[in-house]
Amino acid sequence: MAKYTAPNLTSGIDDAIVGTVTAVPIFTPMFLIFIFGIVLMGGIVSQKRRTGSADIPMWATIASLSTFMIALALTLKEGLIDLNILVVVVVVTIFSGFWLFTSRTRNEI
Repeated sequence: MAKYTAPNLTSGIDDAIVGTVTAVPIFTPMFLIFIFGIVLMGGIVSQKRRTGSADIPMWATIASLSTFMIALALTLKEGLIDLNILVVVVVVTIFSGFWLFTSRTRNEI
């Protein structure tokens, strides 16, 4: 019977995370979707509670920029994020920014 060998983390947590991403390839996209959703829903709910209405294009842009910054940080270590995922994050960020700048809220003339 084989014994369980504990992971060796003497080289840092980066190798353990890369091993996790290698074993579960959907980890990085789901992590980025989670960050996007938390920022988007948290911002919408807090603004709606405070003012009575929410500026969804603004919160979508803030959430996509937050996700983009985290995705850029993930590019520092090889194997954490795929280029296709990074391209999707950039496209979503550009479209949400376009949505923000072309939308008008009821407070704007």
